[in-house]
Amino acid sequence: MAISSEQAPPIETEVKLKSAAPATGTGTEGAEAADPKRWAALLVLLVSAFLDMLDGTIANVAAPSMQRSLGAGYSAIQWVLVGYQLAFGLLLILGGRLGDIFGRKRVFLTGVAGFTLSSLAAGIAQEPWQLVVARILQGGFAGVMVPQVLSIIQVTFTNKEKATAFALHGAVGGLAATIGLAAGGLLVQWDLFGLSWRTIFLINVPVGIAGLVYGNKVIRESKAPQSLKLDTVGLLLATAGLLMILFPLLQGRDLGWPTAGFVSMVAGVPVLAAFVAWQRHKIRKDNSPLVALDLFRTRSFSSGLAVNLAFYIGMGMFTIGWTLYMQIGQGWTPMHAGLTSLPFCIGAFLTATSSVMIMVPKWGRKVQQIGAVVLILGLLSYIWVADRYGSEITSWQLALPLLVIGAGFGTVATPLPLIVTSEVPHQDAGSASGLVNTNTQLGFAVGGALISVVFFGGLAGNTAASIDEQVPRLRQELVATASVDPGRADEVVAAYKTCAVDRAGEKDPAITPASCTAPALQDPKVAGVLTGFTKDATGTSFAASFETTLWTFGGITAFVFFLMFAIPQRMRMDEWAQEEAAPDAAPAS
Repeated sequence: MAISSEQAPPIETEVKLKSAAPATGTGTEGAEAADPKRWAALLVLLVSAFLDMLDGTIANVAAPSMQRSLGAGYSAIQWVLVGYQLAFGLLLILGGRLGDIFGRKRVFLTGVAGFTLSSLAAGIAQEPWQLVVARILQGGFAGVMVPQVLSIIQVTFTNKEKATAFALHGAVGGLAATIGLAAGGLLVQWDLFGLSWRTIFLINVPVGIAGLVYGNKVIRESKAPQSLKLDTVGLLLATAGLLMILFPLLQGRDLGWPTAGFVSMVAGVPVLAAFVAWQRHKIRKDNSPLVALDLFRTRSFSSGLAVNLAFYIGMGMFTIGWTLYMQIGQGWTPMHAGLTSLPFCIGAFLTATSSVMIMVPKWGRKVQQIGAVVLILGLLSYIWVADRYGSEITSWQLALPLLVIGAGFGTVATPLPLIVTSEVPHQDAGSASGLVNTNTQLGFAVGGALISVVFFGGLAGNTAASIDEQVPRLRQELVATASVDPGRADEVVAAYKTCAVDRAGEKDPAITPASCTAPALQDPKVAGVLTGFTKDATGTSFAASFETTLWTFGGITAFVFFLMFAIPQRMRMDEWAQEEAAPDAAPAS
């Protein structure tokens, strides 16, 4: 939504945050009114957020094991992954508003209970359809639970403490995304109690029960101070519009990008426009909209959401491309891939806390812009290392680039929730939190869709180019090692190239293309020679596609750098400004 010049403060104006009201929403200010159990409550909130973020990545690692165990088809396993994401994205806005209306603690605990039960259902599923239904329910309850995390932080903590709380929230996000890769691999590999992949869901059950019991004791109830009603029409319009856009994005590549998908995405735009029009009507009628549109008049909210969306489009591309590069391109085990990603996690953790608690409050958006530059430098260093070492690259050689990328990510991403919600009234904290999370989920979905173009679009061509470079050596090896007649060597090379290119174009990596059963490839000696060449070609081609993804992510990050100029220059807490300002000091710039 456009922001008029009257609505947006000049860029030099310091954005001051309203003092945090107590959880009751009465508007009382001061540290004395702060909830004495708020830090214990934060622990419950962060653990719950961690479980949701963990389940967003951990299932990807365990997908092959699920497929074998349940005898499931590729489409069913895709729905195990996509169903969670879709239900999560569709219910975030509703979940946020439900907290404002019925009480954030009550809705949060309801979400935790549902998430725990659906995790149990997923862990004991005996049929593919049962696992799909359980995952959809799990994503839906996560969509109810997660918005309460940011909104409870917003209304519970004093302005000084919010920076610490948001920093910890950001650090937990980085940890969960990274640990999901390693933990999924470890749990499947260990096969605890013979449960294999089921442990990734069952582990949520005791943690969820503990969260319910402990959370009920330490989280203080809060809701909007004025009486709000649930906007049913707005809910239907928002859900329909988001579904029409998110579903084609999440399933586009697996369905072959049908025309109906593009029609659905285009039609989703006027549906969301109708939703906005209805929200304006609801504001005039009873001031109980599903989304408080006045939030978009606030510069920190609207500009922060724009930066958040653009940045997570790039992150969506990076995380998916990164997983493909490590596990398929390099052939690393899930545990190896997860451990390789630890430097990224360390870099993100170090800058997440310092950027929100120290740097951004003092120097504002400049810190995030420096973080964007650091991120770009990390991407360039990754490209250089991957290009230099090719398919023989090691985790140690990637450690420094990943550390730098993580440091840039933590500096850019972690302050965004604080910036977006900094001027949100307490009565709309849940609605704003739902919008922030929906915005992030939409960014990931768009980034995942762009992978089809940026990564897979060039994979077949990269595979062919890689094999063309192998041809002279491959001919020699076939003749010398496999005793192939020189006249048949070209036939074997052609069959090998066709098989590799066709395999690169398959959506399901478990499928063996018909071209790979060509008679020229069936000789055991020939197969033995081709094994090493196939590994090298796969590593090289996936590295080339991932480099394209990194260049694209770098371009998006550069765009984000300039988009950050729309964010207010300074984001400082009222108390901090009062403590630091001398009696004769000039106003903050």
